[in-house]
Amino acid sequence: MKRSGVLNPALAEGLARLGHGHLVLVVDCGTPIPPGARVVDVSVVAGVPGFTQVLDAVLDEIVVEGSVAASESAGTVVAGWLEERGLSPELVPHEDLKALLPGAALVIRTGEATAWANVGLRCGVPF
Repeated sequence: MKRSGVLNPALAEGLARLGHGHLVLVVDCGTPIPPGARVVDVSVVAGVPGFTQVLDAVLDEIVVEGSVAASESAGTVVAGWLEERGLSPELVPHEDLKALLPGAALVIRTGEATAWANVGLRCGVPF
């Protein structure tokens, strides 16, 4: 058994396959996932696991060089969650954020049931 880090096998594999420039989207349970998207769905019931729990686990595993979130999230609790984690996402209309789903290297669907709880993370390198 792993000592630490992400234990979910599908999520651990998805994160391990990421490279520089790849986009990872951490999304709420209401996000419409397009057919063919590479998705790891960790949702159990509404609210479990929460957006911040999953985001923290992902941030512990990858290098992030940039992020993107819905402009509608500005001034909400979601904006505070992102700021607390040192993310200063580019803000785009929610429809533009959803348009990124098909091209994402990985989509992680959480159980979060808070409006606008979605963020795209652009992978960087540790050197």
